[in-house]
Amino acid sequence: MPDISAASAGRPSRTVATRRGALVLLMLMGLNLRPFLTSVGPVLDIVRNDIGLGFRAAAMLTTLPFVLMGVVAGVGVGLARRFGEKTTLTAALLLLAAGCASRIWASDSASLITGAGIAGAGVAVIQALMPGLAKRWFPERVPLAMGLYSAALVGGGAFGAVASPWLAAHGGWHLALALWAVPALGTLALWLTSAPHGAAPIGAARIPLTRFFGNLRAWQLAAYFGLANSGYSSLVAWLPSFYRQIGMSPQTSGNLLAGMAVFQATGALAMPMLARHAQDRRCALWLTLTLQAAGFAGFAVLPALAPWLWVACAGLGLGGFFSLSLIVTLDHLTDAQRAGALAAFVQGVGFLIVATGPWLVGWLRDAGGSFATAWSMHLAVIVAMGALTAVFSPASYRRSMERV
Repeated sequence: MPDISAASAGRPSRTVATRRGALVLLMLMGLNLRPFLTSVGPVLDIVRNDIGLGFRAAAMLTTLPFVLMGVVAGVGVGLARRFGEKTTLTAALLLLAAGCASRIWASDSASLITGAGIAGAGVAVIQALMPGLAKRWFPERVPLAMGLYSAALVGGGAFGAVASPWLAAHGGWHLALALWAVPALGTLALWLTSAPHGAAPIGAARIPLTRFFGNLRAWQLAAYFGLANSGYSSLVAWLPSFYRQIGMSPQTSGNLLAGMAVFQATGALAMPMLARHAQDRRCALWLTLTLQAAGFAGFAVLPALAPWLWVACAGLGLGGFFSLSLIVTLDHLTDAQRAGALAAFVQGVGFLIVATGPWLVGWLRDAGGSFATAWSMHLAVIVAMGALTAVFSPASYRRSMERV
């Protein structure tokens, strides 16, 4: 794929059109990556009652996709290197659409979990490739590109959460979970007709992901990304059920999750813009972690007092952290392909950690524990990540990657 950042003196309008097309595709890809997850939480109690899901089995609907986001990340980069990004992303969008569509026929936990796995595999490939694409397409505007991509990603999650209860009320939970195949197919059609030609392999085209296994900074970035984002996966899986438990209606609890996603989208775009002129992103990262801590403390101690305040804090913090942590990862290497490979490694390991969040909360609930204990656990993780933030000084970027 041609570098859309390069000037085309003879064809400026074509360059602008290519930039706009790339931005539209970047955002549409992001919009499709979360509705298949966030649509589940608001109707989870209905699904559990209908087919008899236990807490841990229900958690698998969120945990398995996040596991696959970790395991399949490296595979996706390898496939893009071998077959090209256009073919690889086409297959990934087909998997996402197929996994969502399969839910229209789901009648037991096995079929639901299988559909979640198929969709999750497609999402894993897409999001493993997107950071590298963003850095290559917009090398001078990485914070803006990643902010828009991240905002689209969590914005799609917001739409999934708010639409799911309404769809379930009018067409049943099968429709509420399966309908998300439609936007995936729409994005696939645009990708096939509008993707720039001559795509070059991305991600690990010149460096295998295994090169990062011996690099301490790569592991620090992966742990940082995974642990601080594990609160997101737990809230996506359990926030509506938590507030249903204290008396909220399905639609109101779903609106809370949707509201959190809206605040995430705001944070995902605003925080990179706040830090765009600073080489050192740590102050912005500490701000996002402080907001997360306030949100989880509110959920744990006084959930009914000001639920929208806690949701706003958690959402702004989680959204801002997601985009900033990926930007910091990309900042470590100037070459877009190598930076994309590092981002794929970080997401691969990180999403395996993210996947533990919903499962641990489900395990605590099945063992008789409370949601307050789970939220306190995430609060402790956030404090630890605040300490780890100190190591990500820009002066250390080049030194930490010298052997890669």
